[in-house]
Amino acid sequence: MAAAMWARVSSLLLLLLPFAATPSRAATPARSPPAYTAVFQLQGDVYPTGHFYVTMNIGNPAKPYFLDVDTGSDLTWLQCDAPCQSCNKVPHPLYRPTKNRLIPCADSLCTALHSELSSNNKCPSPQQCDYQIKYSDSASSQGVLINDNFSLPLGKSSIICPGLSFGCGYNQQVGKNGAVQAPTDGMLGLGRGSVSLVSQLKQQGITKNVIGHCLSTNGGGFLFFGDDIVPTSRVTWVPMAQSTSGDYYSPGSGTLYFDRRSLGLKPMEVVFDSGSTYTYFTAQPYQAVVSALKGDLSKSLKQVSDPNLPLCWKGNKAFNSVFDVKKEFKSLFLSFASAKNAVMEIPPENYLIVTKNGNVCLGILDGMVAKLNFNIIGDITMQDQMVIYDNEKTQLGWVRGACSRSSKSTMSSFP
Repeated sequence: MAAAMWARVSSLLLLLLPFAATPSRAATPARSPPAYTAVFQLQGDVYPTGHFYVTMNIGNPAKPYFLDVDTGSDLTWLQCDAPCQSCNKVPHPLYRPTKNRLIPCADSLCTALHSELSSNNKCPSPQQCDYQIKYSDSASSQGVLINDNFSLPLGKSSIICPGLSFGCGYNQQVGKNGAVQAPTDGMLGLGRGSVSLVSQLKQQGITKNVIGHCLSTNGGGFLFFGDDIVPTSRVTWVPMAQSTSGDYYSPGSGTLYFDRRSLGLKPMEVVFDSGSTYTYFTAQPYQAVVSALKGDLSKSLKQVSDPNLPLCWKGNKAFNSVFDVKKEFKSLFLSFASAKNAVMEIPPENYLIVTKNGNVCLGILDGMVAKLNFNIIGDITMQDQMVIYDNEKTQLGWVRGACSRSSKSTMSSFP
């Protein structure tokens, strides 16, 4: 499963790198209005890959790296040969920083990063900005903040290469050193904080602080920074709410329905997190959904054990895709009171997967098992709809459409 959320950490494990200091970067005044939108193709899927990732070209000369797309965290980081103390096997050669790329402790982004992670973080040296960040699954990355060029594809085949700050991770704790094959080279943090890449692009006047992604049930899709391709109609918009569980993207509290019937639950706070493969509900809504599904299933489906997910069923013959069995299930709905007619439909293909064993499994998981006390809308539920995180207008939007591998062909399905 892809990593879901960053957990707050109470202290940093610090390690000095033998780099020379670099002067603090001067703040770049924002142009008005920002002019560009960058579009990236995505790879990956909910099953069996477990995450969606983008190829980012970083450095000069630029080299490709696979980054896990995560709207639930702010910091972008790469596994990094600085030298590497503990790294996993990754798809590409480790990123190698140069001496003049270090971000000093006094830099405003370092201050912001430490503020987001913990209130008592300190730099062991004024020459560099150290960090340690932990996932909810106890994995972690430790490193230093650096700055390098990112190649951003713009319209008409043009490319812009701004300098952006990100983490050089030289100590990753995921299994034993090098024993775990990591599917990506690092993380693309697209959260709301100032360390987020899109916040930095906004500060430099390159794009507006708007993010969108379109994840395909067939795999792949696309990601964009900026607002040029945001549809002008049919989008359901809700104000961004202040999440009580952290600085996540949240549409606020929604009331959950099964087949348009009330489940008798109180409104539940949800957050959108592309770094979570599956959707997670806390105990009460999870049990209500499971009970509703089981009470509505035909007798042709039998519950079966499957190593991929906790709750699965088999049919009279093996299923090839969700579309073979979706008629046996009903849609869920989340109705948000913060905006008029703001309803997110969750059809069966947005909460079910078919495993390699030919079973159909529930892709909504019990958040209590994962030690979560809030509800997450993950990749499985965001498939085949464009999801828009508009930090300019502090609103979230979604509109259904086929998210194919080509952004050009996909855009024809949106107004």
